[in-house]
Amino acid sequence: MTTFPIFPVYYDAMMEEKEVDIYRDTPVRLLGYANEVGESFRALTPLWFVRSTYGVASAYVVADTYDKATKMSKQPGSTQRAVTHAAVDTLLWQALASVIVPGFTINRVCAASLVVLAKALPAVPLNTRKWVTTALGLGCIPFIVHPIDTGVHWAMDRSVRKYLDLSEQPQK
Repeated sequence: MTTFPIFPVYYDAMMEEKEVDIYRDTPVRLLGYANEVGESFRALTPLWFVRSTYGVASAYVVADTYDKATKMSKQPGSTQRAVTHAAVDTLLWQALASVIVPGFTINRVCAASLVVLAKALPAVPLNTRKWVTTALGLGCIPFIVHPIDTGVHWAMDRSVRKYLDLSEQPQK
């Protein structure tokens, strides 16, 4: 393989043919964060808007689950059990890491910030406090993603994946 002398590692990595997972390696992944955006805007928008963002995130979870189950079914020697296990693993992981835990986290951050702002700065107009709360919620999103993903992965490896034979750690 020819390498570009200044950036050989980067160039070699670019030349490797790797299957792109549109649900994990592309901007489609951002659809999984729609509900966090909805929770951030909860103080400013009608409830139907927040619920619709959960619909978008849930559709993303279902699409990724279908994709992973389909890919597993195309593996040589794949069994229905393996397909079911891949689907259950993906559905649970995505539901927890993309919808439930981050949605709850942003909801609580925004609710707490709105209460704290009301007590600390009662002279500031309510609408301004709501916008500050929204900005805080949006600002938290990039910081909660990795810890939540890691925590869900850790928890699933030590629970559900043991029963699905999907743990990355060898069984002892």
